[in-house]
Amino acid sequence: MQDKKITIFDVAECAGVSKGTVDRVLHNRGEVSKTSAEKVRKAIEELGYEPNLYASLLASKKARLIACLLPEVYPGEYWEKIRTGFEAGAESLAGLNVRTRIFSYDQYDPASFDAACSDVLASEPAGVVVAPLFKNGTINFVKQLRDRDIPYVYIDSKLEDSNYFAYFGMPMYQSGYLCAALLTERLRPEDVKLITVVRIIRDKSRQSDPTVNRREGFSDYIMENFPACRIENFFIDPSHPELIEAALQELTEDRKLVVMFNSRVHLLSSFLQKHPSPGRRVIGFDNLDRNMEALRSGLVTLLIAQHTERQSIRAVETLADYIIFGKKPLNRDNYVHMDILSRLNIDNY
Repeated sequence: MQDKKITIFDVAECAGVSKGTVDRVLHNRGEVSKTSAEKVRKAIEELGYEPNLYASLLASKKARLIACLLPEVYPGEYWEKIRTGFEAGAESLAGLNVRTRIFSYDQYDPASFDAACSDVLASEPAGVVVAPLFKNGTINFVKQLRDRDIPYVYIDSKLEDSNYFAYFGMPMYQSGYLCAALLTERLRPEDVKLITVVRIIRDKSRQSDPTVNRREGFSDYIMENFPACRIENFFIDPSHPELIEAALQELTEDRKLVVMFNSRVHLLSSFLQKHPSPGRRVIGFDNLDRNMEALRSGLVTLLIAQHTERQSIRAVETLADYIIFGKKPLNRDNYVHMDILSRLNIDNY
């Protein structure tokens, strides 16, 4: 027996039962007496039989579902890249009896998020990919996943709970720290007296704040190196683009240091073009086409970017490896590269 691979037939012979009985025990389906089941399990242990999990999954009548909980997608936006990555990961599962499904919610509406969470749970997923935009709703959702022993993977950002299966995305605190260093590089303390942070108006209850850790890293760097500097926040509403320029009127020429911590720095383009200021530095995040255009035209100084699609591709692959092979990721936190883009290198990115 030690010189050949142990098969299901060997287990059946050792246990004194049929191959069909062994198959039913392995896949936990059909009626098997307690005595026969014990014999099969004992034979498996004695022989050191290792089931072919790949074949077992294919033989299963029930396809396993990997659910992805994402904000609604609009062309040219950050979440479109995340969705593209999820769909690419799904294509790699073709023929493995694992299916995927995207559950969407309005990123400005906590009730919409909660409803989508309920839909995910009702679908009885084998694993979940979640972008945790709403902190309170996510805490409640992942608690229910834990109670059902369903592994979940965070993408884009994460909550500091102790039970998530994996995370794929930027190191948020470090990305903010890096942003502050780039914004103030080679400047004297007297040149760093005021920094303007442009933020997005999100839900009215202020539950959604995905860049909070990035802002913390940014603020820590500034306080450590420019303690006399003041950081001011300006809020704009992307759902009313006609009001954005009016909201930015206080961004006068003396405001030389401007940053946005999300993927929408392109929303400033029109205002910056109409109100140029020599020496102004503007930094944003992510290589959206409109951001790249603003960078190429000189309206934005630098972008801190990533290959966004890789987050959701790797999230799907990681859950599939666990569902099919029982394989856990080598690292729980899997950080994507932080790429610094300027006008000089974007054509090669």
